[in-house]
Amino acid sequence: MKPVRIGLVGTGSISNAHMTGYTKLAKEGKVELVAACDLNVARAQEWAQKYGFKEVYGSHTEMLAKSDIDAISVCTWNNAHAQITIDALHAGKHVLCEKPPAMTVEEALAMQKAEEESGKVLMIGFVRRFGDNAQLVLDFANKGFFGDVNFAKIAVTRRCGCPLGWFANSKLSGGGPLLDNGVHLIDLVRYLTGKPKAVSCYAATYNNMGSRTNVKGIDRYSSVDPSSFNDVEDLAVGMVKFDNGMSMSLEFSYSEEIEEGVIGVEIYGSKGGAIVEPHLTLMTEMNDYLVNITPQVDHPTFTFDKFADEISHFVDCVNGECECRNRIEDGIELMRIICSMYESARTGHEVMIKR
Repeated sequence: MKPVRIGLVGTGSISNAHMTGYTKLAKEGKVELVAACDLNVARAQEWAQKYGFKEVYGSHTEMLAKSDIDAISVCTWNNAHAQITIDALHAGKHVLCEKPPAMTVEEALAMQKAEEESGKVLMIGFVRRFGDNAQLVLDFANKGFFGDVNFAKIAVTRRCGCPLGWFANSKLSGGGPLLDNGVHLIDLVRYLTGKPKAVSCYAATYNNMGSRTNVKGIDRYSSVDPSSFNDVEDLAVGMVKFDNGMSMSLEFSYSEEIEEGVIGVEIYGSKGGAIVEPHLTLMTEMNDYLVNITPQVDHPTFTFDKFADEISHFVDCVNGECECRNRIEDGIELMRIICSMYESARTGHEVMIKR
């Protein structure tokens, strides 16, 4: 089988995570690193030299027209995901698009239409699905461990953790921590509970703290082009109701006066419960006693090396060796939830989610 010829659009921070997978596969002869693209051509040239890409472009349209590639990773600002993906599919390329898939439900639906018309693979970057903890909990869920799922709690909170730059610019990002981190955990809970569809939501957002670039003495993840501009929410809280009867509470923040930040995923059912993050614990009843179970796995929490597993899965899908795990259908459902939550926050009312 010939190696899959790879192009990558957007050579900022997340592109390096994708390269943990592509670099490994290139050494194994499964992919060929061909084209790198970024609006900042100088950065793209430096990045391409670092990873061994042969060609450099300043626009994705030029790359698609001139480069002999089979598949691309889309690692740009959120507002460019949909159009680049659609253009690539129409050009006959397979696409791995970083999360979130789009800025609106309509954009996500247009991506689905382009996939159907092209016959190519469109995979969305829901990387937390590849965690060992997620796979273990999914195995238990598929065997009825939870019973009827009643409630889930998810959170990614930071005391001073706005990534600055495009992350804090709503025209480029589409939103703040609800869109940035909420995407991962909302999708993860759906993945672990049978992919229920949301029927309603209520949310509130707060934007009165800003980027807090004055704060000293801490290190934080930052965009490659940081700035102090910020017009996205600092904090989002809310509740979602699903068609399987499950309710889910959420809390996502870039800046919040808490003691310390957390990443939390908890699922509770009529027969059992699970803490998926920040540690892995299963809770149930055995022999008329309440028990907590600590599964023995090498990686009980998500680790960033799972990007390599995501990339490997994408290449296997391109080669027709397996069905794509992260379909655009899940991205559409995710955007319905996220956009409805922002609508609820704007109006101050519960939103019934339409289809």
